[in-house]
Amino acid sequence: MAMPEKSSCTKSSKDFSHFPEIVELNVGGQVYITRYPTLVSVPGSLLWEMFSEKNPCSLIQDNKGRFFVDRDGFLFRYVLDYMRDRKLVLPDHFPECGRLQREAEYFKLPELVKMLAPKINMINSVANDLCQSDLEELSTNIDIACNLSSSNNIQVSGPDNPPALTANTGSDLKKAGFITIGYRGSYTLGRDSQTDAKFRRVARIMVCGKISLAKEVFGDTLNESRDPDRPPERYTSRYYLKFNFLEQAFDKLADAGFHMVACNSTGTCTITHDQTDDKIWTSYTEYVFCRE
Repeated sequence: MAMPEKSSCTKSSKDFSHFPEIVELNVGGQVYITRYPTLVSVPGSLLWEMFSEKNPCSLIQDNKGRFFVDRDGFLFRYVLDYMRDRKLVLPDHFPECGRLQREAEYFKLPELVKMLAPKINMINSVANDLCQSDLEELSTNIDIACNLSSSNNIQVSGPDNPPALTANTGSDLKKAGFITIGYRGSYTLGRDSQTDAKFRRVARIMVCGKISLAKEVFGDTLNESRDPDRPPERYTSRYYLKFNFLEQAFDKLADAGFHMVACNSTGTCTITHDQTDDKIWTSYTEYVFCRE
């Protein structure tokens, strides 16, 4: 008696293009689940070639049977969204347009490449404008430095002696901005309001503000573990200091040319000691520093 054929990759050629209705993809380690018609919805695209002209066994699969594509798994979501409805919807301030255009070229999606072109041109134009504004700001700062040097009787010599500025002008050229110092502490207050409050140790001093300013002022004493690898022009509210002395933080800010412009504090009673009836209060205080 003839043995039945096994369900394997040795099917007839007319069955090679058969794929399940729901297809699982592993794109650069990111798992996507979509319908088969979506993958072949753009004739001539790379995915159309993979899932209509090839058989399942000729494609690379991971250890769970998902079809593997060695591309950027994060950006593939936008490629797949485009293939669903032929529209391009990106988040505000999307920084990966250039890389997404490269992915569109790889997956042979010329219409998506065209859609991304105006966005890339706009980003390049904004970048050029920012560079020009930075040059203008630098020029303004140089003019200010020259005025300061003349007022401080700093002599600028001819071509044989290059211009030299004193250390005082370096602080004048530093960028303006704000830094907020916040800390949470606790203290104990007895039933008698005249009793001296017993303050406890400050747990942590938080630093909020622009990354570049925070690093400039506090340097190695700034703990960046909670918000690492952020660009210097961005802002953060998650940095904290490696020391617990407010006076030390104030000294560093004063040395960098900052002065306090505002402060606020709140206090709440959290618990009452059973034996002494002393109330334990927690407080949160913020100090806002500015450098003009």
